[in-house]
Amino acid sequence: MIRTIAIDDEPLALQQLTSYIEKVPFLKLVAECRSAMEAMEVLNNEEVDAIFCDINMPDINGMELIKSLPAPPIVVFTTASADHALEGYKLDAADYLLKPFGLMDFKRAANKVQKRYYLANSKPAGNSEDDTVFLKTENRMVKVAFNDIRYIEGMSEYIKVYLEGQKPIVVLLALKRMEDRMPSYFMRIHRSYIINLKKIQEVNKNRVIMDQDTYLPIGENYKNALTEYISDRFLGK
Repeated sequence: MIRTIAIDDEPLALQQLTSYIEKVPFLKLVAECRSAMEAMEVLNNEEVDAIFCDINMPDINGMELIKSLPAPPIVVFTTASADHALEGYKLDAADYLLKPFGLMDFKRAANKVQKRYYLANSKPAGNSEDDTVFLKTENRMVKVAFNDIRYIEGMSEYIKVYLEGQKPIVVLLALKRMEDRMPSYFMRIHRSYIINLKKIQEVNKNRVIMDQDTYLPIGENYKNALTEYISDRFLGK
C-alpha cells in the first residue's frame, strides 16, 4: 500500500480528495491536512510515500512545502490555476490536477504515483532475510521466501498462499494484512487475489493466467493499476 496524505485548505476540496484516495485500492490515507503546517507535523511523525497537495494555500503554499522537504515523497499538485504547471513539473511532480477534476482524472494521477513507487522500491530478488516472512500454519512457523510465492487467495479470515513447487499453505490472516507486508513486485488484482507480477504468463481480457491450470479474475477496481503495469512493459503497436 502507498501511504498517502491529502492537503487542501478548502474543506469541500479536501473532502473530495480524501474520498478519491479511499476509492483507489493501492492508496492508504494516512492523514488529511488543511495547511502545510499540519502536513509538516504528519511528515515528521509518519511514514508517507505520496502527497496530493493543493498549491494555493495561505501562509505556506504547496510548492513552498515541497521545496522545504529534504527528501519529499511522490507529489501530485492540485490547483484551480494552470499558471503553476511548469514550476510543478520542475519540482518533479508525478502529475498536476487542474480543479475541478473527476475520479478518472484522479485515478490516472494515482497510477503515475504507483508507477514511481514501484520504480523507487523495486529491488533485485535475493536471499537476504528481508526477502522472507514467517507464516503460522498448523501450529508451525514456516519461513517463506517472497520470491517463491506465486499468488495469494483471500478466504474470509484465512489466506491460502500458493508456492512454487510446494503445496499451498493456509494461514489465519486477513488478506489486507498480508498485502501491507508484500514487496513491490506483488499486486492486488481482485478483492480475493494478490499475485506475484514476476509469475504472470498471460493477461487475457479480464483474467490473469499464471499457468495452464490457473486463471485469476481481475476486479474492476484493480484493473487500471494492472493495465498501467503492463503498458509500461509493452513492446509493439
